[in-house]
Amino acid sequence: MSQSPPSSEHDCYHCGLPIPANLDLPVEVDGARRQMCCTGCQAVAESIVSNGLIDYYRRRDAMPEQAREAMPDELKDLGLFDHPDFQKGFVTPVGEHEREAALILEGITCAACIWLNEEHIAHQPGVTAVDINYATRRARVRWDERRIKLSDILAAIQAIGYRAYPYDSARSEQISQRERRSALWRLFVAGFGMMQVMMYAFPVYIAEAGDMTADIEKLLRLASLILTAPVVLYSAAPFFSHAWRDIRLRRLGMDVPVALGVGAAFLASCWATISDHGEVYFDSVTMFVFFLLCGRYVEMLARQKAVRGVEELGKALPAFAERLPGYPAQEGEKVPVSQLLSGDVIRVKPGESMPADGVVIDGRSEANEALLTGESRPVPKTPGCEVTGGSVNVGSPLFVRVTRTGEHTRLAAIRQLMERASAEKPRVVQQADKVAAWFIVALLVLACVTAVGWWWFDPDRALWVFVSVLVVSCPCALSLATPVALTVATDALARMGVLVTRGHAIEALARADHFVFDKTGTLTYGEMRVEQVRVLGGLGEVAVVRLAAGLEQGSEHAIATALRIEGATGEPLAAFTSLNATTGQGVSGVLDGLTYRIGRPGFVAALTGTPVPEVLQEDERSGRTVIALGSSNGWLAGFALSDGLREDCPAAFASLRGKGIELSIFSGDTPSTVEELGRRLGVKHAVGGMTPEGKHAELRALQKGDAVIAMVGDGVNDAPVLAQAQVSVAMGGGTDLARNQADIVLLSGRLASLAEGVDLSRRALRIIRQNLWWSFAYNFTAVPLAMSGLVTPWMAGIGMSASSLFVVLNALRLQRKRTH
Repeated sequence: MSQSPPSSEHDCYHCGLPIPANLDLPVEVDGARRQMCCTGCQAVAESIVSNGLIDYYRRRDAMPEQAREAMPDELKDLGLFDHPDFQKGFVTPVGEHEREAALILEGITCAACIWLNEEHIAHQPGVTAVDINYATRRARVRWDERRIKLSDILAAIQAIGYRAYPYDSARSEQISQRERRSALWRLFVAGFGMMQVMMYAFPVYIAEAGDMTADIEKLLRLASLILTAPVVLYSAAPFFSHAWRDIRLRRLGMDVPVALGVGAAFLASCWATISDHGEVYFDSVTMFVFFLLCGRYVEMLARQKAVRGVEELGKALPAFAERLPGYPAQEGEKVPVSQLLSGDVIRVKPGESMPADGVVIDGRSEANEALLTGESRPVPKTPGCEVTGGSVNVGSPLFVRVTRTGEHTRLAAIRQLMERASAEKPRVVQQADKVAAWFIVALLVLACVTAVGWWWFDPDRALWVFVSVLVVSCPCALSLATPVALTVATDALARMGVLVTRGHAIEALARADHFVFDKTGTLTYGEMRVEQVRVLGGLGEVAVVRLAAGLEQGSEHAIATALRIEGATGEPLAAFTSLNATTGQGVSGVLDGLTYRIGRPGFVAALTGTPVPEVLQEDERSGRTVIALGSSNGWLAGFALSDGLREDCPAAFASLRGKGIELSIFSGDTPSTVEELGRRLGVKHAVGGMTPEGKHAELRALQKGDAVIAMVGDGVNDAPVLAQAQVSVAMGGGTDLARNQADIVLLSGRLASLAEGVDLSRRALRIIRQNLWWSFAYNFTAVPLAMSGLVTPWMAGIGMSASSLFVVLNALRLQRKRTH
């Protein structure tokens, strides 16, 4: 068959997407020079050619629907995954030689699978960390690229019977659909076989002695055997394959007792049918398999529903955007979002999603940012306003200049933080997994002892009691109890605008009994305004304001922003040299040989060598924020600034106090300002004038009193104290460093959402306890009943399925909003 070329010579030969202008990425295919649209396609095409797979291009009769599909299956076994361009979408550097990949695993059926993969991957030379989440099937693997390649890690996973893929939302959905389709078919075969086998078993149950001849009974047994075989060989096949894999690797998974019970009952029934001696259990086998598959199918649906929060974020960005290369001329071109660059101008029509982060340059509308911040009310957007990729334009067309694209957008940062949280495994989950592993060993011992005991007491009942003991126990419920509840809670919190970025955060937030708040940018909006300028030296007001703006031009602090705005005249600012920022104090610099300082009055006084002027002390006592400017020649000016308190702050503080939580305010602002704010909010412990070291020391003192501290802050100054607290919360508008240090990010910026998050975290902890108590109570009740012969195999199947299902459905209650 001849090669099928792209629809146009301006389209990529490999994937069919348009080739950006002035891009030259050729690959020689079958002696012809073919153009590619990106370095990723170029890398794949070169791998295809160099590995002798040129027939892939010769035999294809259509371009793939998606670029990721434009790869022959044979390449999965080659080194393509090690190509830097191919890794851009799912691998991030975490050091000079260390890399971290986000993967999704296929073939996971129980918590023992997670343990097996973690143990196996962790023992590969060069792997430094691995975390796998049972509920999401997501893995976070970190390795030293000098010692091992990513393709070697994927091959190691495949060697023990699983498949690992680079994580993306489309592949995740494909795997979920494949799981559902396979489970439905197995469930259908088991259900059909069970109904038919029961039809043949029923006459035997109701027949009196002598009512049925031996030939008829044998015929019914043979028919039951024929109908049970597909149930065992097809529907129950995953139980046997997973059990064999675990045994081969000298591990004990949860499928081992199930496979042992089903296999023993089926083989014993086959022998009884052939030898015309003994009881048959075909009806119990089919019923058990059907009920167990029913439970696992419903549990799978519930689990997939619970983890769709991150998937929805992955689908928030559109595939194409309307770019306006000739703006303000409004003739646009439709291009893939992946081809947008910073500086491009795009038009976003009503009802469309923002394809990237940017700034509105024309148009007035509103954007729905509920998926990102949990705020359901549309946010007004006018020229100069920032827009976030993934938000939806709901009003009129907007013209936007792109500022960040791809993995640099705010949406991508949110997804990365959510993925980190889902991959981390809290201590309580690790403990439950260890208990479940030992539980399986104890179960097998109990089942064997029970079988021996019944063999001496009543040999006819020994087999089905043995099967019942193996089947009725449910270590699945024990392993599911915590991760499913945490996954559902994480998703519910994200919809409220409370983004969990660490695995332990929910448990720590629920236990927190003392909240410490920073002031600027946390309790206030962080939008400081200069209220008054006091000139203290010989320079004029305009001159001192521009000197202040020049000193602060490199700072991200809210006060620095206010001074820059005040000093903006359109002319270049003074070029200070030797700029040096003293954390929590201020900034110093040199201009024309003279040293200047701006910051807290005490910091400037140390340079001038004179006391703080009385007029500045009066401003401080009035509760305003005072910033001083001086040089080595003396005092130059004082700036009185103010910042508006967040509207929901008083209500949020009242709500937290109502939950029995102690409140404190730590701030670097002037003590009088902080004390006044504390009086307004009813906070007795409000301390101002604190350095980052002082905040850290005060927090440690509180922790020595057995307080579980939640620190809420914003900005670089808060990073050390955020790291010290048991759980740290960063405002969504804070600096990147604060967000990276924090366990929780308050995307909505609403302190009321934090109070609601405490409620939900406490509910999650209660549900985890309920699930664990249920799991222990069920197993310690059901296993003795089965050992005593009071539970049949089909009853055991129902009990095991219902137990797993209970903990999942109980966790899903967290998705319901509580009405007060």
